[in-house]
Amino acid sequence: MSDTTLNLTDSVYHYLQINSLRESEILNQLRLQTHKMSMAQMQISPEQGQFMQLLIELLNAKKTLDIGVFTGYSALAVALALPDNGKVIGCDINGEWTKIARQFWDKASVAHKIDLRLAPAIETLQILIDSGEAGTFDFAFIDADKVNYPTYYEQCLKLLRQGGLIAIDNVLWSGKVADPSIQDKDTVVIRELNAKLHQDERVTLSMLPIGDGLTLARKR
Repeated sequence: MSDTTLNLTDSVYHYLQINSLRESEILNQLRLQTHKMSMAQMQISPEQGQFMQLLIELLNAKKTLDIGVFTGYSALAVALALPDNGKVIGCDINGEWTKIARQFWDKASVAHKIDLRLAPAIETLQILIDSGEAGTFDFAFIDADKVNYPTYYEQCLKLLRQGGLIAIDNVLWSGKVADPSIQDKDTVVIRELNAKLHQDERVTLSMLPIGDGLTLARKR
């Protein structure tokens, strides 16, 4: 029994992975491919992808959002957990990164579940709201440009059904949010959003030390 979270040393992290991780071959291939890129640190960890798959099953989700697709790992993980008629609407602006994503979605035979919208996510989400899709989504994953996190959060909250779940990545931001001397724009935005969510009675909240910090917000 402990009143603190265990420090994940390299050996403990390795133990966690070999005794918990069930990463599929196609997800592993995509992760290794992404690791060759200069921006590889933008990819979520495999245990976070697996955790999201568990959330999808618990929610019986069919309709989801993926804001910040990158090379497609999170969208692929979610799509694999969705039923055959499930849908991921992916939001990104980078055609080169998402070209890799499309290749692996095709290999995994889940491309029919993923609707990639190459446009600013704020525009895509607003189009969904304006077209009457508010209150119809089960799950949203936010992992894109940090300065727009507050807007993404508000838009996703509108789009989610009651009981739906928003997962927000990078909320610990390599520990920068805990250091008041760090005042760059991204850090300040994340810090302020964390404080806002702590007081937001529209959601049930939990911030978890997974990856670079993952906040779960369930719409009441």
